[in-house]
Amino acid sequence: QVRLVESGGGLVQAGESLTLSCTGPTLTFSSYAVAWYRLAPGKQREFVTRINSAGSADYADSVRGRFAISRDNAKNTAYLQMNRLTPEDTAVYYCVLGNSWWGQGTQVTVSS
Repeated sequence: QVRLVESGGGLVQAGESLTLSCTGPTLTFSSYAVAWYRLAPGKQREFVTRINSAGSADYADSVRGRFAISRDNAKNTAYLQMNRLTPEDTAVYYCVLGNSWWGQGTQVTVSS
């Protein structure tokens, strides 16, 4: 079973930044794309960003220009740098490896 460990969530004020981390299994991490999704109360799950194994990334319109995804395959870890956060970014953020394996989620709360 593939286990993903997310960290870095927390409570911040609008305009501040957070960096989320997602660490996966050693043998398979570098071969798969890593994506971040989020789920806010009362809303549907939303795609945030994805980075493929070659390092190319795409973003949802709502975060493009504010968020940046990266990966360090030597550490089996992907990162989500979130800048200029707004209350609308408040959600549980999930890391997904290879469109198949989901992390447990990490809460991000942005106060106004």
